[in-house]
Amino acid sequence: MSKTITLRLSDEEYEQIAVSAENEHRPISNFITHVVIKNLKESHYADSIEMAQISSDEKLFKKLKRGHREAQSIREKYHG
Repeated sequence: MSKTITLRLSDEEYEQIAVSAENEHRPISNFITHVVIKNLKESHYADSIEMAQISSDEKLFKKLKRGHREAQSIREKYHG
């Protein structure tokens, strides 16, 4: 089910978003959704090239695995 949110923007922010949405031939709400989802994917996930670089760096990969285990342990401690 879709949700409705209220977003407060300055006139300047609104104008920037409206112009960008128009340039992409999108309604403003669709443009905002598209940009937010794209940003989340880019900032939270590694693409195949980045993943290959991470995987090939053994020292970094071990640190990431250790950090992941520690985060899981903390999560289990507080959320059962």
